[in-house]
Amino acid sequence: MFTTLPSTTSTPDLPLDLFDAIADLKQRLNAVVLAHYYQDPDIQDVADYIGDSLGLSQQAAQTDADVIVFAGVHFMAETAKILNPHKQVLLPDLDAGCSLADSCPPAEFAQFKAEHPDHVVVSYINCTADIKAMSDIICTSSNAVKLVNQIPADQPIIFAPDRNLGRYVMAQTGRDLVLWQGSCIVHETFSEKKIIQLQTTHPEAVVIAHPECEPAVLHQAEFIGSTTALLNYVQSCDRTQFIVVTEPGIIHQMEKQMPHKQFIPAPPIANCACNECPHMRLNTLEKLYLAMRDRTPEVIVPEATRQAALKPIQRMLAMS
Repeated sequence: MFTTLPSTTSTPDLPLDLFDAIADLKQRLNAVVLAHYYQDPDIQDVADYIGDSLGLSQQAAQTDADVIVFAGVHFMAETAKILNPHKQVLLPDLDAGCSLADSCPPAEFAQFKAEHPDHVVVSYINCTADIKAMSDIICTSSNAVKLVNQIPADQPIIFAPDRNLGRYVMAQTGRDLVLWQGSCIVHETFSEKKIIQLQTTHPEAVVIAHPECEPAVLHQAEFIGSTTALLNYVQSCDRTQFIVVTEPGIIHQMEKQMPHKQFIPAPPIANCACNECPHMRLNTLEKLYLAMRDRTPEVIVPEATRQAALKPIQRMLAMS
């Protein structure tokens, strides 16, 4: 694939063929590019591995690369650094944050945790390294139900930071969780009304949704799962039309793998592109190339925080 920069760009010395240039840098640096499903299609197409938070964590733990280029958001690159303290971890844009991670400030969460001293803390991986360091087990949307089911029934649990995923886990496990009231701005923007309208115009379409969505939206879904689970479902399902209720970046992989099927992105409440994650989309192919060329911006995690955060991540990987 060939990418040409617009003539108005102010960034000097960018090659015309960024795909070839990035491939060359991978070899020279012994680098691996990890990309989340919500990244732009061009970034997905140059990645060595594309996945959800669980798959990306597993790849980061296993890689023998010297340099990890994380095309995702800041907490994902932090997780890679926690697992690989002696490797360089690059993030194309350090401002690629996460509204969900930002909704759980460490000082406030520390106080919340102190108010529930007998509780085990299960934290969704979409949180900062500081929150991971205060947690007992990290989970993802792929394994949250499985991990909570492994905790003794009489053990009280704090679930942070996503209240919607927490509600979904409660419904699936029958456990009474104490929820931190955080949320994802993308998954909260989907409209139940507009999804029902889509169903009337596409009566054969299957509604599939990510568990970070609001309960009313999940109520309309025939299948609920992580981004990887959604991808696997549409591969195995014999239906040919799907209304996809998550960040629409995943549709690139669905269309590549199943070009004979139709994937309809669920619209947000407003007439906007609010169903696209503004943080994920800060990363571009140009920034990815420059990060590899210049070996910056680099993600650093203080060693004490890293060691504390490593334990609950290792528990997750072992329990998964």
